[in-house]
Amino acid sequence: MAHDVVVVGGGVIGLTTAVVLAEGAGGGTPSGSWGRVTVWSRDPAPDTTSAVAGGLWWPYRIEPREKVGAWSLETLRVLTELAGAAPDAGVRIVAGTQAGITPADLGPWAAEVPGLRPATGPDELPGGVAAGLRARVPLVDMPAYLTYLRNRLQAAGGSVVRRGIASLDEAGDAAPLVVNCTGLGARELVPDTDVRPVQGQLVIVENPGVEEWFVAADPASTDTVYALPQPYGLVLGGTAREGVWDTAPDPATAEAIVARCARVHPALADARVIAHRVGLRPARSRVRLEGERLPGGAWCVHNYGHGGAGVTVAWGCAREAADLAARPAH
Repeated sequence: MAHDVVVVGGGVIGLTTAVVLAEGAGGGTPSGSWGRVTVWSRDPAPDTTSAVAGGLWWPYRIEPREKVGAWSLETLRVLTELAGAAPDAGVRIVAGTQAGITPADLGPWAAEVPGLRPATGPDELPGGVAAGLRARVPLVDMPAYLTYLRNRLQAAGGSVVRRGIASLDEAGDAAPLVVNCTGLGARELVPDTDVRPVQGQLVIVENPGVEEWFVAADPASTDTVYALPQPYGLVLGGTAREGVWDTAPDPATAEAIVARCARVHPALADARVIAHRVGLRPARSRVRLEGERLPGGAWCVHNYGHGGAGVTVAWGCAREAADLAARPAH
């Protein structure tokens, strides 16, 4: 018997999970074994945290390490396929440099990333950077990608509706299966005080000709450096400030971001600023991906707490969420 599903949360995690369920992938469930899949989203897609994301595939500030590799590699596989087969998805495979790290700093997943190798010489490392890694990985235009996911969901018979809720039981009253992909909203909705914001500010400038991505992100620092070439401009970052809820761009922070990036690409010092953006990454000590019975009787699969790596692990986590959805506790 097919069961209707409500996915709560319309960011990249919620939309990807809804697509997997609507298309019948995961959990050994044949296509059509789920009934109607509906995403309840408090915010329109352009206003979600996912829309602000830089969009680079790379495991970043996410736990547990023992599971992140498999989630990331599954997502890498899907995004690579989309880059070649779905031009409207906004996914490109782009070369770039992760500065300040070596292969020893990464998990076993790194061996499965095609073309990953140490950077060599001044042509591949900016001044003052002693080590780094080169790779060709997906770079995602998030506004285009979120639209693609929504369209793909609708093509599979699913839908997205604007609706906020005060309790997961509201979704449980509408469907026997609920998937909680509320990100930072889970802090109040579950409630789960382990969920916390990590504020990220970025600046979008006219691209003076930068074709490769560059990232230097010390996990222990509140300031990062990245330049990501997107069709709508060059995305410069950034910050990673835990516990900060403010979503208003700070002019001094923006100026510092541009200055840091200009040390890598000097032409950025004079680049015209197009936009300022701030997003709140939904961080947690470890991703919560597990099922539980709600008080009203519905089976709920939690899929939240991905921090700044939602784009990187979305498909892997969605497949696991579908597995959990197909195996409710009795």
